[in-house]
Parts: sequence; C-alpha cells; structure tokens
Amino acid sequence: MALNSSVTLIYGVGDSLAKKFAVLGIKTVGDLINNIPRRYIDYSNLITISKIRPGVVTLRVKLSLVKSRYSKRGLHLTEARATDLTGSVKIIWFNQPYRSGSINPNDEYYISGEFAKNYKYLAITNPACEKVSNFPVNTARIVPVYRLTKGLGLAQFRKTVKNALKGYKIAETLPKWIIEQHQLISKSDAINQMHFPESIPKLQLAKKRLGFEEVFELTLASELNKEANRGLKAIKISFNELLIKKFVAELPFKLTNDQRKSAWQIFQDLESGIPMNRLLEGDVGSGKTVVAVLSALGAISAGYQVAFMAPTELLAIQHAESIHRMLESTAFSKSIILLTGSIGKKQKDLAKLAIASGDAKLIIGTHAIFQKNVSFNKLGLVIVDEQHRFGVEQRKKLQSKTKLLAHILSMTATPIPRSLALTLYGELDISLIDQLPPGRKRVTTKVTIPENRNKIYQEICKELTIGRQAFVVCPHIDSENVNSRLSVKNVFTELSKTWLRKYRVGLLHSRMKSDLKNKVMEDFVKGTIDVLVSTTVIEVGVDIPNASVMVVEGADMFGLAQLHQLRGRVGRGPDSSSCYLVLSDNDKSTQRLKLLEREQSGFKLAEYDLELRGPGAIYGTMQHGVLDLRVAKLSDFELISTARATAKEFIKKSENLLQYPQLKDRVESLRMISNLN
Repeated sequence: MALNSSVTLIYGVGDSLAKKFAVLGIKTVGDLINNIPRRYIDYSNLITISKIRPGVVTLRVKLSLVKSRYSKRGLHLTEARATDLTGSVKIIWFNQPYRSGSINPNDEYYISGEFAKNYKYLAITNPACEKVSNFPVNTARIVPVYRLTKGLGLAQFRKTVKNALKGYKIAETLPKWIIEQHQLISKSDAINQMHFPESIPKLQLAKKRLGFEEVFELTLASELNKEANRGLKAIKISFNELLIKKFVAELPFKLTNDQRKSAWQIFQDLESGIPMNRLLEGDVGSGKTVVAVLSALGAISAGYQVAFMAPTELLAIQHAESIHRMLESTAFSKSIILLTGSIGKKQKDLAKLAIASGDAKLIIGTHAIFQKNVSFNKLGLVIVDEQHRFGVEQRKKLQSKTKLLAHILSMTATPIPRSLALTLYGELDISLIDQLPPGRKRVTTKVTIPENRNKIYQEICKELTIGRQAFVVCPHIDSENVNSRLSVKNVFTELSKTWLRKYRVGLLHSRMKSDLKNKVMEDFVKGTIDVLVSTTVIEVGVDIPNASVMVVEGADMFGLAQLHQLRGRVGRGPDSSSCYLVLSDNDKSTQRLKLLEREQSGFKLAEYDLELRGPGAIYGTMQHGVLDLRVAKLSDFELISTARATAKEFIKKSENLLQYPQLKDRVESLRMISNLN
C-alpha cells in the first residue's frame, strides 16, 4: 500500500465501509493514518476483581452465565458474570444482542469500562470486551477515540487503523540531523504511538515529534515563500511626506502610536521594490481603516490604482461611505468607485470603463473586483479586509491583473495571539494595532443567569424607547436537541410575542438566502429594524453606531475571542453600551466568562482562550480551517520557537527538498494554500 492508495486496499475494508470513511474525509491510507485521535481513554490499569472500586476499570476474566432478556422499558439486556481467581462481578450490555452469541466461556477476555451502581447493585455497564491477545485494540491499553459517522463504530475504526498500520511501512520524513539534534522519535514510532500509545510518556513523545513537524513544515513553507518574494520585483511607491502629513493633520482625531507605527512600516514596504505582503492586525474599533486609507492615499498620489476588497456588499458600501468622508478634502475624492455584484448593468459598465482608463483610482468592492472582464490600468496596491474570508485563488486572480506585482495589505479584526499569528502567517510581516483610539467608550459587560432575562429585556426596552437598537445572539438555529432559549428561531418568535412585541424585530441566520440576509442587515443599518435576533453570522466590521445593547444567549458555548467579537458590534457610537452574557442554565460556571467583565483587550482574551480552550476557539472566529494544527499546541512556545528556528536552519544549510519526497509534497501544498507570494 502507498499513502495515496484507496482505503479499500486495507484488510477488512469493502466498498460499503469505504463510503462511511469517505463521509469523514478519509479516502486514502494516508488520510486514515494521519487522522489523529480526538482524545484517549486510559484502560491500561489492569487490576484483579478483589481490588475493584467505582470508576474506570480493566479486568482479565472469563465470562459465564451469559443471558439475554428485555427490560420492562423495552431495552435489550445482555448480562454475564466476569470471574478471575480473586472474585466475580456482574456485567451488563444495553442493546447489544450480538454479545451473547460472541462469548466463549473457555476464552479469556479483557473487560474495560465503568464500574458503578446500576439501580440496586454494582456492575460494569457497556464495557469494551475483546479476547486476550498481545495487541488489544479496544481494552487493556490507552485507547484512541476518533470522530465517527453513522454506521461506523469505534471498535471497527480502531481495527481498520490497526490493519492499515500493519500493511503500510511508514517512511521517515525529516532529515536525520534534525531528528538527532532535537531527540525526536521516528515518524513510524510517532504515528503508531499516536494511534495505540503504550504509555502516557510515549504518547507525549509522539505528540512532540508530530507537533514539531507540523510547525517545521508551516515555517519552511512560509520561509520559502518569503525567499521567493525577495527575488520578485514590485512597483516602487515613493513616500509622499507632504500629502500624508497634511492629511493626518486634518483628521478630526489624533492617530495612536500603533497606527503611526503601522502606517510607517507599510510606507517603507511600498518604497522597497519588493512585493509587500503585510497583515494589519487590530482589535475591534482600533482604527485599521484609517491606516489602510493612508496606504491607499500614498499609492494613489504616486499615480497607481488601489483595489480595496471587502467580504460582503454591506461592508463594501460602508467602507466606500466612510473612506469617501475621509478623503473628501483631497483631490482624489471623486475617483473612488464602488463595484459590487448587485449594482445595475449601466453603473457596472461605467465603473469598468473608469477602472480600465485609470480614471478610477480607488476601487472598493467585493469579489466582483477580480472578475475576468475587470481590467485595471495601473494597479499598485491591493487591500484585503478580513483576508481569511477570501480564497487564495481569488486573490491570485486580482494579483494577475498587473504586470509588476502589486503590493498586498491584508487586514483582520480577529485578535490573534502572536504565537498563533507567527505560525499561521509566518510569511507575512505583521503590523499590530493594540491601542484603542482615545474617546472609544468601554462596553459594560455582565455575566448573568437565565432567571434574570426579565430584567435584561426591561433594560433593552428602555434603550429602544429612546430610539436605540439591540442585538440578540443565539448559538443554534433550530431547537432540536437543545434548549429552546438557544435557538434563534424560537427566541425570535418568543420575543416578537412577549417583551418586544411593540418593536420591530428581525431574524438572521446562515440558512437564509443571501438576498434575504442582505435585506435584513440593510434594514437594521437603516434603523427600520429595532432588534436583530441572529446567530453569529453578524458581519465583523459592520458599523451600527445606534446599536447600544448586545445579549448573547448560551454565552458559555462560545470562546472568549468570539464573544469579544460579538461585543464589538455595540459601543461604536457616542452612547454608553451594554453586553449581557446569559448562561445556558443557572448552574453553569461563570469563572471563564467573568474575564470579559474586566478585560476589554481582544488580544489578552485571545491569549486566555488559547490557554483555556486551545486554538479551536480562535479558529472558529477566524473561519480559517485550512492551516489548523492537529497536534502542536500553540501554547507550547518552546516547541514552536525550536521548530521555526530549525526550518530557517534547514534553508541556511541549503538542504535539497528533493531528498525528502513526502516533506517536499507537504511543504509545496502548504505554499500553495498559504498567502500570496
């Protein structure tokens, strides 16, 4: 078998089972053996029955008195007596009728499961059970737990992985000097220990090896892209000091030190003649847009065009309006054009002509900007707002519209801890705005229990009475298998009939058609909707200064970084604003969420999230997905630092990637899916 061989080549996998694995994205042998377990259950502590105590236990026993029956409630029960030399204990399986026919009283079995009180007596309920062997798969060891799908159980999954590991020889992927220098175990040992660890220390060694390799590959890909960048030529855009100073002096506010520093870094990049590939990272309301406008002004004044891409039409329109206000006093205010999919044909044709002729200097829009029939006259700078929302291919299409490479400035409002940013965006230069502009009001945040909802909605009604607006956010769309208070549809219906029946209430969620979603958001922006009941599809960056209250139902189901992003939808105007974080039930712990009551910095909250919940909480907000780390922990600064330094050493040594075929394939893949080079 090869890594790219179909899973059907694994012993025991037919077409039917292959289809179930395909649902999980597992189609090849490589997909299966690189599918890291979600977690582990430790069944390795083998004891005798005489030492049994409530909790997880593993026994080596013979099984007798096996019988099946139905309970009064209709459950099928299989009961047995497990015996060793020191005593016996009762075993019960629910709804597993095959058990009685599969047990041989003469064989020895490993039994692993929970020993606890069941109704009136102590028993082991629904344990894993398999014949004693040199390599148990489901018992008597630390066992892996995988993500499953309908018709595919854990026992079958583990057996298939075991057969795959027996049938495929795992080749080494890292140079020998790296393995020796950092005392790493082999790739083969690491993969085997990840799936079937012999002990916790050996599992840790496997995680160290695979985590190191993940960060090493990412860094190597980004460093090679950086190296390739240095060999490319880009437009040189000279710094127009007089114009920029005049513009800054006329702004109605004072730039923060972080804004000034970020703008200066960008101007230096534009003058370098090397393609800029910079990420401007700033918290909600930190003033990234004005830095982007300064960059655009520098490029336009040098005779170049600027494309400013936003992920949605609403955001593009808001950017066009706010940027036009900023540039109103300059000679370039009349050369700003909006290009989105929904504008009329005549307006669209005029816009395309202006772009092609060069009359349009600043083109603000959505994906419509990089369509084939849009030709730029002299594109010098591309600004991408919420850059993770655009695919690499989309950005490459835009980049291809110029002879010399245009400079790229990406922006994100999702605060990303530096360790995470360096790992995900290693090839980008990062500018950080960690200061809020003076005068930005603090949003009063309160964690509360469901019993207090009456008081919360009374407060909302007070705000609505004086003409303000509010958000109510829920974690689910439907109420199936969840508390009705957590369903956006249920909450919308309830509020429309009770507390908010006198007001105009809107509904927004991801299953609605795009046109309807846009219409609802536009109505909310215009003020024809008083309260928006929504899931987390509320656009990052949408500016509604009149919204002064945010309620998040089931707040304990969100990460701190995501809650901070939601909170950022209010407090954007002159009025005092509030954010109520309502727990999913009265007994939930508030300790983690209390951080939001006292902490306003998104960067600090993202660091807490990284420590408490791992990178998933931040990835969810970023909608990233592609570069997710499966093994490495981003809180392991030492491992990340070492792996990154080793990747740079690999390049310094002029190592030839052709000598390491699997490493080469992985690195080339990462180079393709990471940012533009």
